[in-house]
Formats: sequence, structure tokens, C-alpha cells
Amino acid sequence: MATLVSARSLTDFVFNTYLMPRLLRACDNRNQPLVQLRDGALELSYFNRLQLRAGESHTLEVPGCELLCVVLSGQAGIAVGGTSFERVGRRANIWDGPADSVYCGTGAPVIVRALCDGTEIAVAGGICGGLFAPFRITPEEVEMVEVGSAATHSRRRIFHILGQNATGRAGNLLVSELYADAGCWSGYPPHKHDTERPPEETAFEEIYHYRFRPETGFGAQFCYEEQAGVPGAATPQVVMTRHGDTFLVDRGYHPTVASPGHEAYIFTILVGAHQRSLVQSFEPQHRHLMAKIPGIDAMRSKFK
Repeated sequence: MATLVSARSLTDFVFNTYLMPRLLRACDNRNQPLVQLRDGALELSYFNRLQLRAGESHTLEVPGCELLCVVLSGQAGIAVGGTSFERVGRRANIWDGPADSVYCGTGAPVIVRALCDGTEIAVAGGICGGLFAPFRITPEEVEMVEVGSAATHSRRRIFHILGQNATGRAGNLLVSELYADAGCWSGYPPHKHDTERPPEETAFEEIYHYRFRPETGFGAQFCYEEQAGVPGAATPQVVMTRHGDTFLVDRGYHPTVASPGHEAYIFTILVGAHQRSLVQSFEPQHRHLMAKIPGIDAMRSKFK
């Protein structure tokens, strides 16, 4: 006998089957990885969030992975093998200036020790076959590029923590912090980077971790692919993003927007499948917007 499935049940099935692996709701991860290498949703990327009180420590051991520790708030001592980095972190929270960070390289355990209560550290990682030495990235070494405008509802500032400053010193890991004005779009015009076809596009996985100010804020994340043979047609995934959520991008166009009245922050991890240079491919029917939104070319150059 055929089983009848309600429209609501079918919707829930589709959401849980196809959307939930991409969207990780805010939670207390208890210093355990939110995204591990080859976890099924992503193959190349790693993401952990450490929350430590004064005197607490945590050891990171991720074989075959390069790591970057970004102090979101508080201050920490970070030891990588025989190299120690003291008093890393200068800001009270993510809205208080550029980050202080340590690139931890590959091949050695990393010990993070909090120097004050409320220390939070984002740990970004990417699969890496090479050997790289650790180094510190101070706030003064973080490069910022401003993209968009209030008039086009697309103003955001991107702070490149691990970018061109790590050329020759790191693998295919790129890490940045993005700050979008209230009610503005980022990742716009829609672009993707899921296919290796240089010089038009390079293949990268991406992780977005969201925060909002005020924390009651929210946004929307789109992710969709064009249907073969149907120009302009797409099968979209759209989710409501809240403070502390994380979204995984393995393919497709992925613009995002903050609701009016809420500034958005996105901690961004990019890992290249074949190279360090990121080249985005913009959706054909929206490429004309590239000339109307200031800073697009500057943004693209900073990722190469």
C-alpha cells in the first residue's frame, strides 16, 4: 500500500536532508571541532571555536592540517612546538578593531592558554601536505579592503588576516573577517568558486561563521546552482542565519544579507583544492552589477 506523505513532512525531510548538513546552528561546542577534515559536508576544511577562562588551556592536534588561531576576544598564550607567542589578543570583542592571530603551521601540537576570562579563539584550518613554520599576525599586519556602498546596500569591510601576507609561508588557507553594514548584502554580486578552470575560476571550499550586533539580529544565506541547459534557472537553498550559526559552502553561488538594523560579522575560512589564489566566477546575469558596486576589483585582487 502506498504511504501518503504530507506536504509539511516532505518539506521537513528535504530541509533536514539537504539543508541541515550545510547549516550548523549556534551551540556550545565545548571546544570540540564544529567542522573536521573530510567530515562529509566538506573535505578540506577545519573549524573550531575555543572558549576558555583564565588559566584554562586546550591542545590542538590536527594531523595533515595547517591551523590559524584568531583571538576573537580576550588574550592567550599560544605555543606551537618549541615556539611560544605571548599575550596574543588586544580586543575586548570582535567589534573592537582588527584581530591578533597566530599562524600555527603544520606538524606540531598547539597549546592555547587563556590569560583572562572570556577568551574566545576561532581556529581555522585547511588540509595541507606541506610543512610550514608558525608566525604571528599582528593587527597592524591585517589588510582591509572596503567593498560596496550604502547606496547599493552592499557596504562591507573585509579584513584579510591570512591572505597575501602569507604568500610562500602557508598552504591554501585564506582567513578573513567581514563586517557588513546593517541591511547590506555581501558575497554580492553572486559568485561561486567550486570549479578549477583558471584563469576564470578556482576551486575553494568556504565556511561562514556569523555574529550580529545586536545579538538579536539575523540575516539570510542563499546557496544555489544553475540548472544545466536552463539559463538563469536555479534551485536555491535559503536559510535564516542567527548569531553564532555556521554555514558550509562546497559549491554554488552564495550571497548573504543582514536584516535592517543589524550589523553582520562573518568569520570566513577558504581552503583551495589546488592552489592558494582564489578566483571567483560571478553569475552571468548579474555581472553587470560589478561595475556599479565600488571595490569589487580591489576585493578580487586581495584574494589572489
